[in-house]
Amino acid sequence: MSTAAEVNIDQDVHHDEHHDHEQSFISKYIFTTDHKMIGKQFLITGIMWGLIGVGMSVIFRLQLGFPEMDLGWLRPLLGGWISEQGKLDPEFYLALVTMHGTIMVFFVLTAGLSGTFSNYLIPLQIGARDMASGFMNMLSYWFFFLSSVVMMASIFIETGPAAGGWVVYPPLSALPQAIQGSGLGMTLWLVAMVFFIVSMLLGGINYITTVINLRTEGMSFSRLPLTIWAFFLTAVIGLLSFPVLFAAALLLVFDRSFGTSFYLSDIYIGGEALPNMGGSPILYQHLFWFLGHPEVYIVLLPALGITSEVIATNSRKPIFGYRAMIGSMLGITVLSFVVWAHHMFVSGLNPFLGSVFMFLTLIIAIPSAVKVFNYLTTLWKGNIIFTPATLFSIGLVSFFISGGLTGIFLGNSVIDIQLHDTYFVVAHFHLVMGSLSIFGLLAGVYHWFPKMFGRMMDEKLGHIHFWMTFIGVYMIFFPMHYIGIAGFPRRYYSWTNFDAFSSYTDLNMFVSVAAFVTVAAQFIFLFNFFYSMYRGKRAPQNPWRSNTLEWTAPIEPGHGNWPGEIPKVYRWPYDYSKPGAKEDFIPQHIPLSHTPESNLDHEVELAKKEVVDKTANAQSNA
Repeated sequence: MSTAAEVNIDQDVHHDEHHDHEQSFISKYIFTTDHKMIGKQFLITGIMWGLIGVGMSVIFRLQLGFPEMDLGWLRPLLGGWISEQGKLDPEFYLALVTMHGTIMVFFVLTAGLSGTFSNYLIPLQIGARDMASGFMNMLSYWFFFLSSVVMMASIFIETGPAAGGWVVYPPLSALPQAIQGSGLGMTLWLVAMVFFIVSMLLGGINYITTVINLRTEGMSFSRLPLTIWAFFLTAVIGLLSFPVLFAAALLLVFDRSFGTSFYLSDIYIGGEALPNMGGSPILYQHLFWFLGHPEVYIVLLPALGITSEVIATNSRKPIFGYRAMIGSMLGITVLSFVVWAHHMFVSGLNPFLGSVFMFLTLIIAIPSAVKVFNYLTTLWKGNIIFTPATLFSIGLVSFFISGGLTGIFLGNSVIDIQLHDTYFVVAHFHLVMGSLSIFGLLAGVYHWFPKMFGRMMDEKLGHIHFWMTFIGVYMIFFPMHYIGIAGFPRRYYSWTNFDAFSSYTDLNMFVSVAAFVTVAAQFIFLFNFFYSMYRGKRAPQNPWRSNTLEWTAPIEPGHGNWPGEIPKVYRWPYDYSKPGAKEDFIPQHIPLSHTPESNLDHEVELAKKEVVDKTANAQSNA
């Protein structure tokens, strides 16, 4: 096995041979192998998908909040899906819900969050020239882009996109003749997801290999920033769970197109019995949720890793319980694979198995609580700098607490049977998965924007964006818990025919108005993002006075990250406000021998060893 020093030499040679030349527009911006540009490609594509997904939610919130409204003004956009009477087609409503969930969970929160920051930060924070395989990295984005094209195309076909909920349960999804949304739209959905899974697997293999093999000299696992731990473990989860979704989708294609019966049995359509026998739709649920629940942590862990970095940097304090934070992420990684059946408490699951999965589900609250405790303790009595990234990180912790508490209700099989498929579930996962991860994404963008684009985003606009979004999210999802407890069902096109729900008309209207205001706030971010990219104030080298290695690279690093030798690492990444230090931060590349005034007892010996090694190297070179 190569030593870290040998790896650095190899990387420097690779940099000298391949990166110091002019690139064409296509090779630099389109078919690039530079991890930083690929990260930006994931980010911009994720933002575009976010606009589409949020736009869909606006349409179905119009339907839910104002069911009697004439939506004829949407006909130029939606065409025949709006009737002559100005009403939204019920099947298209289900398609909107399906596509919104698919887009936000996979294309925004998975590719947009993990794809962006894993690509951008892993080489920079571990001290590597690039990913282990630049070509494989490029392919991971273009498979994602191809998936996006196919998914987008499904929206415009005559019969409409997939319409079976984002989980696409059979038998509805397995029978093309069932409804319009089970036809070509569902086929394109499955094809798009296959391309998406290939993209995520290519990226995951690259992230894992890069972290293990390309760390700079001195960058041991115990000196990795928590962001890198989060991205690394996220890649491990994806690598183990996404192939199971691939298998589920493949079997679904067989049932749809080749007459097999993996998920079908005793099906009648229009009074006519289909020949399918022996299959079980419950098999699909097991396969889907074996990915579906780890998927929750595929989008949570990167957001939590970003939050760890932002909170420590802007509290000007060492992260509290570094090893406990790593342990909690390892615990979450393991437990995420053994709790999937809590999504299936109402599927006829054996009650004993239900109790086992309930126990494991409640156990996962322990590592989650460790993370919350450590965030709060890091903030406690810190010299907090309230940048937009700090605010979004604190908002994330708030959602982790409130959304996590409602998860305890749904993790209990007895209570879940009452609350299943109500708006209580919608509110829970939008808080703890959707909003939390979006806040992590936004915190990351505000924090690393200077490194990505060499300019600063406007801080006042960032503060306005945060407060409108934070208050708006709670105004949307808190009332949903209330109407969910009352039994209000999810995915229903209209509830006006149910007398039991007529008293919630005003509350539904309130939720819709809050959603519109919150969506409007995102245009503040979009203006800030794209305007600052070209007209923002020039960024200094290290605007947040942070310790990690990416801030030692040039303000806008070229392909290869560092023009000369890659920095070596001598300390962990959270030496903030160290007693005796001349400044309140000491970057990782500063030797311990240069900071004798702040070294701890065990660091004094390491500093002496540094001096001895440096002297020996000088003599050998002479």
